[in-house]
Amino acid sequence: MQVRDLMTRDAQYCAPDTNLAAAAKMMWDSDCGLLPILNPDGVVLGVITDRDICMAASTRNRTPAAITVWETSSGKAITCRPDDDIRTALEAMERGKVRRLPVVDEGGVLQGMLSINDLVFAAGEHRGRSVPELSTEAVIRALKGIGAHRRPAGS
Repeated sequence: MQVRDLMTRDAQYCAPDTNLAAAAKMMWDSDCGLLPILNPDGVVLGVITDRDICMAASTRNRTPAAITVWETSSGKAITCRPDDDIRTALEAMERGKVRRLPVVDEGGVLQGMLSINDLVFAAGEHRGRSVPELSTEAVIRALKGIGAHRRPAGS
């Protein structure tokens, strides 16, 4: 099974100059927790999460409407391709400790989104096969890796 089989194709996104209040509303309205940040050509420049928005809004002495997503974003994104195997995408999530991946083409242009929820719901499904393409054990292992606490610096 490939990423394209499970990804959401009509993914929400924002621009670098989108403010945090607008980004939060987009997330609320579309029931998502991450927005890819795109340049005018549709290339993914980074991502902004609901947690990023909360932390920026609570630690800066400015309103969310006065802070842009680019000021808050790390400027990087872990991505996958539509033709990647779903296990490859799951491994990328685990390595990067992320629950969502922008799906991009060869040029980095957004094609959709893949979330851990997409993989959870696909896990254990046989889809006409004697063995599931994605085991529940693989998803649980990845979830444990994603959720594992990072060690503080110096420990």
